[in-house]
Amino acid sequence: MADVRRGGEPLRAAVVGYGLGGAAFHAPFIDTTPGLELVAIVTGNPTRREQAARAYPRARIVADAGTLWEPGAGIDLVAISTPNRTHVPLALSAVAAGLHVVVDKPLAPAAKEAREVASAARARGVVLAPFQNRRWDGDFKTLRRLLTDGTLGTPIRFESDFERWRPHATGGWRERGTPEEAGGLLFDLGSHLIDQALVLFGPAKTVYAELDRRRDGVEADDDVLVAVTHVSGVRSHLRMSAVAGQPGPRFRMLGSAAAYTKWGLDVQEDALRAGKRPGAPDWGTEPQENWGTVGAGTELRPVPTERGDYADFYAGVVRAIRYGAPPPVEPNEVISVLEIIEAARDSARRSVVVTL
Repeated sequence: MADVRRGGEPLRAAVVGYGLGGAAFHAPFIDTTPGLELVAIVTGNPTRREQAARAYPRARIVADAGTLWEPGAGIDLVAISTPNRTHVPLALSAVAAGLHVVVDKPLAPAAKEAREVASAARARGVVLAPFQNRRWDGDFKTLRRLLTDGTLGTPIRFESDFERWRPHATGGWRERGTPEEAGGLLFDLGSHLIDQALVLFGPAKTVYAELDRRRDGVEADDDVLVAVTHVSGVRSHLRMSAVAGQPGPRFRMLGSAAAYTKWGLDVQEDALRAGKRPGAPDWGTEPQENWGTVGAGTELRPVPTERGDYADFYAGVVRAIRYGAPPPVEPNEVISVLEIIEAARDSARRSVVVTL
């Protein structure tokens, strides 16, 4: 295993994959998180190699992830942001080399494979941190606070929508239907929405789902409903769609004392896509006109949105590696997400409610 206590020197990190995930959600935060140093980026795409070299001139750009596993490669941590079918083999290779690993969602195409990766990491004594960055969305942090401080009373029903208007298929791997691809919106956006529901309300008791393919040329689900009844009694209605010409509210949380309604997405993704860097004074701050509302009946008031900060994830990774703190996202938590995804697929296939 890599020596991670070298006199306080930064942990040397590599990003594997330089599509949207690697370029926007991993490299910028690794590069700006105290205790981390971005030393390598893996991509075989010539255009992306040039982009990576311009953005991070001090990092070496390599075409093959295998070079990271070699003795003397000088890597402590790898962040895997590649097509879903490659997550498990890449994670297992990194673990076998004694490297700490961040794996983008979903950790694996199936819960069984995710358990194998988690078991291998425990046996090797390395940190495995599944990447669930939307726990650090500003609106989600706001909702957690409103539930914790009792503003909403007893939670009753949680409605969470992540909808887009993308009526034409792109032909990418996410639209393919083979199981090993783990394509479709249930694996993609569903990994976020289910994770958030479990964080808020605990384990699931039953799952019902509707998975549809609405666009021509798409083999995987692109319009999805998942209804989860939690052991706590709360019901979560989770919707994700690529064919929503008019998206619904991002959150509608009904409680015994009040409700919280929030429109629009967290601001960080748009900022990252625009090339902005985390760490700015106003990073993750949402304009007042986009705040949600809380209340009941006609007695409504705006609620300032908490500041979103995906950097908190990587700060947690540093603490886990350096000081033995729990990882910011535990592997068993995303295994539970995958179990619900599997139950949802079974529910949709048989048109039944599945008991876990």
